[in-house]
Amino acid sequence: MDKNTLENPLLAATSKLDEILQEKLELAFHKPTSKVCLHDIAKIACEHSAIDLAYAASRLPPYVCPVLYENLPNREAKINFIINTDSTTRTALFRNLNEHELKKLFNKMPTDEAVWVLEDMSDRRFSKVMDLIDVKKAKSIRELKQHRRNSAGRIMTNEFFAFLMDLTIGEASVFIRDNPRIDFTRGIFLLNESKELQGYIPARNMLINPSSTPLRQVMRPVLHKVTPDATREEVIDLVERYKISSLPVVDKDNFLVGVIAYEDVVEAMEDLADDTLARMSGTESHALSHEPLLRRFCARSPWLTFTLFAGLANVGLMSYFQKYEGGLLTFVLFFVPLINGMSGNIGLQCSTVLVRGMAIGSLGANRKEAIKKELLSGLFIGGVFGVICSVAIYFLDSAVKIGASPLSMAIIVGSGLIGGCFGGTLLGVFSPFLFSKMGVDPAISSGPIVTAFNDFLSMSIYFLIAWGLSNILI
Repeated sequence: MDKNTLENPLLAATSKLDEILQEKLELAFHKPTSKVCLHDIAKIACEHSAIDLAYAASRLPPYVCPVLYENLPNREAKINFIINTDSTTRTALFRNLNEHELKKLFNKMPTDEAVWVLEDMSDRRFSKVMDLIDVKKAKSIRELKQHRRNSAGRIMTNEFFAFLMDLTIGEASVFIRDNPRIDFTRGIFLLNESKELQGYIPARNMLINPSSTPLRQVMRPVLHKVTPDATREEVIDLVERYKISSLPVVDKDNFLVGVIAYEDVVEAMEDLADDTLARMSGTESHALSHEPLLRRFCARSPWLTFTLFAGLANVGLMSYFQKYEGGLLTFVLFFVPLINGMSGNIGLQCSTVLVRGMAIGSLGANRKEAIKKELLSGLFIGGVFGVICSVAIYFLDSAVKIGASPLSMAIIVGSGLIGGCFGGTLLGVFSPFLFSKMGVDPAISSGPIVTAFNDFLSMSIYFLIAWGLSNILI
């Protein structure tokens, strides 16, 4: 059992469950007769949670998922399955479901969940479904879809409880009982006569106070709120810092238009992490192994094309210095992988520290101090490892007898390593701020583009130092 499993047994348990369900479903779908296959699938669908089945289905080829969906026991399970599975599986399901079935699903599905589930449906099909479902529900969905992606308006739900302050707890409770589909644990908000947001009431206060108590007496002030145009990063920062269970969304006139629940913020954090990791690796967050080969190629090729040309530039650089071949420079080329690896890792460490600081807002007005510390750290680390490398090369060269002066070789490679590491540090420190100023996610500074730049920069510095010192030492 690995370290991550020991540290997080719950994660290990859910991952193991996904693997077991995947194996069961694969075995069921490969039975020799369709009768046995359907019997096994129906048994699996009844024995396991629709949420667990949704995660397992995301690992299966899309064409088998409609069969699993049809064998789910009830409408609620089907809704949970569609909400919790991945985009590719939903797209496959929408192709197989008729409008009548989609109408039943979306009439029962929470509005905020329906909005992003419908992102996987074509515009033409979306219009048909909106014409079929409940008019009020369709209006709510269209209103939420008007907001741009990854904004507070897209994350929020417009199904919530809001009352005038003059009502009593008993009067509000009657209305809450008459609307069981709306989750009252998200908070109950209070408005004045002008419908402006004034405060909120925790669900606990509704339970422990007498029914005759006016709502205004148990009201608490709203300290934090956002507008629909706020980014998901701003929402995550507020909820994480102040531990807010329900974040109200208001328009410019302080009218309450939606509520963002804590679980919606958790989902936004997961999406943000997936997007960030995808940008860092130069691919897409929703790329799956069973997607068409051409689609995966198109998603990854732009980054790799840049890396290809950067590699060709490195070849050109090495070819240019080849004319100085002879003596010590003959052996300099042997250490190019060492220089690129060390400088790249040091630059990545500096970049990661600064990107994290920018993400959690810990840099603030101390950016200059942070830059200074990282530059000094990179130079110090490069210096220490440069000295270690010099000593190692000196004894290695003396033992192997490669025909060059051990001391000169050690000085050249060690100095080149220090220079290359400092070049990687410069790139790792300033690239996040450059990307941020350009309006690009700073996390991209750890991706293929900066890695390719770093290879070229560190190699150039290394060769220049090696050429200069070889002229002095020889």
